[in-house]
Amino acid sequence: MNYSLAPILNAAGIAIYVSLGLTALYGVFCVILLVRQISQKRFMTQNAANEFLDQIHEDIENKDYESVINLCDSPPYWSKAVPQLILVAMANLERPAKKLRQMLAEKFERDILADLEYRMSWISTIVKSAPMLGLLGTVIGMINAFDKIGNMQESGGDPSQLAGEISFALFTTAAGLAVAIPLVMAGALIHVRIGKLQDSVQEHTGEFLEILEDSRKS
Repeated sequence: MNYSLAPILNAAGIAIYVSLGLTALYGVFCVILLVRQISQKRFMTQNAANEFLDQIHEDIENKDYESVINLCDSPPYWSKAVPQLILVAMANLERPAKKLRQMLAEKFERDILADLEYRMSWISTIVKSAPMLGLLGTVIGMINAFDKIGNMQESGGDPSQLAGEISFALFTTAAGLAVAIPLVMAGALIHVRIGKLQDSVQEHTGEFLEILEDSRKS
């Protein structure tokens, strides 16, 4: 008694298309979320950063640490990386400058960069898995096509009618690549943005620590 694999293969093909669609949506979600997170952590312009640091400089020179804390915890700045790190520094003013610098660097890597890298790892996973899902769909589609060819040889029929099904099976590989390639480009763009975030945070945090150290010496 012959059993047809067509129902199982058709169901598997549908599952792969659904998986590709969900994978693409989650990849886009991760990209949008990362771009928004990075934008929230950075100052929009260098002028905005300079304006913030000038205010911090003035308050620290006046030994008005409470104003520094209130400024960093205010709505325009509370979500940005540098003000968050300054709040940590203000809570640990008794520490030496070297220890404070090390603490802020570790805080930035642990609480900000680690979260960004975690979401980047999901994008990398999608980039690797989407083409494999597409290839699996193609293989399943080809198995289904050849199964139908075998049935045609027994029952009669024109194998050329399967050209459309084979073409449709190959489409899954193209769909997998269509998901992966834009995410590769988006991932590269996000890596550049993360690098710029690191550079700006290091620069502005360094300026703050210099201001704080000068204030301590005076």
